[in-house]
Amino acid sequence: MARAYTSVIALLLYTCGQRDRYGALGHPCGRAGAALLKAGKSFDVEVVDGYRLLPWTRKGKRATVRELSGQENVPILVLDDGSVITGSGEIVRWSKASAG
Repeated sequence: MARAYTSVIALLLYTCGQRDRYGALGHPCGRAGAALLKAGKSFDVEVVDGYRLLPWTRKGKRATVRELSGQENVPILVLDDGSVITGSGEIVRWSKASAG
């Protein structure tokens, strides 16, 4: 599947290093990125440090994510109007609804 990363930011996906790869277990960040690609969306990716299962590894590394969404979990998607969608399920639903 071709990646749709661009230098013009219309959509910005904050994710861990998975980006649009979700593997056999369906990683949430990968599911969100893959849904955007499938929907034909152009987006940029901001990779953040730290791991969900090891919260101490995120300390001080996700301030922007917290500022945008009120929490430190990724993925989050920032739309071109500045609104924020949190969580892979919501990002997948938005992607399907706005495809094409």
